[in-house]
Amino acid sequence: MLATLLSFAFQEPAPVREAASPAPEVVASISLPAGKSEHALQLGDVTLPVFVYKPEGWRGTRMLLVMHGVLRNADEYRDHSVGMGDRFDALIVAPKFDAERFPSRRYQRGGIVRQDGTAAPPHEWTYALIPQIATRMRELAGRDSLPFWVIGHSAGGQFTMRMSAFHDTGAVRLVAANPGTDLFPTRSLPFGHGFGSLPQELSDDTQLQRYLAAPLTIYLGTADDVPDENFDQSAEGMAQGAGRHQRGLACYWMGKTLAELKGWRFGWQLVEAPGVGHDHEKMFAHPACGLALFGAAAPGK
Repeated sequence: MLATLLSFAFQEPAPVREAASPAPEVVASISLPAGKSEHALQLGDVTLPVFVYKPEGWRGTRMLLVMHGVLRNADEYRDHSVGMGDRFDALIVAPKFDAERFPSRRYQRGGIVRQDGTAAPPHEWTYALIPQIATRMRELAGRDSLPFWVIGHSAGGQFTMRMSAFHDTGAVRLVAANPGTDLFPTRSLPFGHGFGSLPQELSDDTQLQRYLAAPLTIYLGTADDVPDENFDQSAEGMAQGAGRHQRGLACYWMGKTLAELKGWRFGWQLVEAPGVGHDHEKMFAHPACGLALFGAAAPGK
């Protein structure tokens, strides 16, 4: 089945339209000034730093959670998202998942499998922190029903893509930009690359069906096919493709093909940023970013 689907996966896709700071203090009251700010959110027994940007004159209509890459540079991701905040009138929230508490197993792979290889209960998943972040930021902003979107790049794209398969965050849409490895909808590859080796309840057809119905956008820079020091060159990774762009295309077309074969709903979108490589700043600034997040009717101020 994997070989058959991969033959579809590498078909040419249809064209797609472009459209050192002091430690923060835990916030105990509604306090969200315009411009850049830092806060520490108490989420159960986890204190998580978040870097925020609130546009001047923000109308309080939407929030954008931005997931950093492997460098854990959430502050830079916030800074490089200011343009999105201004363009889309969006509150920017960039949480930091440090490598000490959130190594690859808990960040890129969401913590659904414990270090000993056993399945973790959903409340232990890193994914479960995302709706908690959204709720706490709504409180700080004084907007109880504020809708939110999630966009992650590179390692953050891996986090976002896998989260879409296993946890309903309540986000309007989840955008996985230039992930280094993708979650292929197949049990023929081990978890991380596919659904293999996971417990049945996390890898059966019902789970695959839910994944394919998720509001996921795979957002790819067409020039992101040059491997770097963080590029996964394992056998499983190389089975997905020789570069990030290739892997993203393969994942999308495998998902679309499987949904059509099974008669399942397909909620994914494919959006490309022509000529852009592995650069989150350029991906966020590109006109196609609005299409990836909001579809053809991308909002603006």
